[in-house]
Order: sequence, then C-alpha cells, then structure tokens
Amino acid sequence: MKSILGLAVLTLSLVLVSFRPSYYTLDEITTAIRGGNAGQLSRYLDSRVDISLPDKSDTYSKIQAEMIIRDFFSTNGGVQSFLVKRQGANGGSEFCVGVLKTRNKDYQTTLFLKLKGDKQLLQELRFQTNPN
Repeated sequence: MKSILGLAVLTLSLVLVSFRPSYYTLDEITTAIRGGNAGQLSRYLDSRVDISLPDKSDTYSKIQAEMIIRDFFSTNGGVQSFLVKRQGANGGSEFCVGVLKTRNKDYQTTLFLKLKGDKQLLQELRFQTNPN
C-alpha cells in the first residue's frame, strides 16, 4: 500500500513539474545584473538584442550581446549594485528602469522584455550615463 501511495505521489510530482512554464521573472534578470554576471544574464537574452551604451548602439546576436555586456561590466570596474526604480507590464511585455552602479560610473539602465512562446526574454538593454 505504501509503495502504491509513494508511486502516486512521485507520478503527480512529475506531472506537475512537466507543466511548469519556462517563464523567467524580472527578479531573476535583475539578480544576474546585480551580480555583474553576463553569462547568467545571457540565459534571458532573446536571439537578437538591442544594446545601447553611452558610446555605441546596435543590435547583436545573443552570443555577441553577452560579450558586449561582459566587456561593459569589466571596463567599468565591475558592478557594485543595481537598484530598481520603476517596473511595469503591458500585454506580455515588461520593462524595468534602475540605476547600475559600477566602480567608475552610475548608469540609468532600462530593460525591455517580451513574451515569446512561454518565455519572457530580454530584447533591449540601455545603459545611459546617469545625470545625477
């Protein structure tokens, strides 16, 4: 009897886990930014990503975007913190505006995410010199 109950619980657990969507949250993405971890952040990037930096702006492949972000973090002395100021959602899209503090400068950072299939993917990153 115990083995049947155990098997039923195991089967139910597997069924519930298999229906869990691959939905990334904004919290997971901001955690990757706070850690200055471009590799972890790349998990949330769409196949093409718009990146705006103070000195250049372009659309990059996911692999190129990871390299650009890694270089940006390292040339600015590493990430010290990321503080979310505003966030919102509208029809399957999300945005977040915050302040990225690096050793060299602070940057107003804007993130745009869009629901594609069952995943919320990062499609645009903007790093602007913070006027404050």
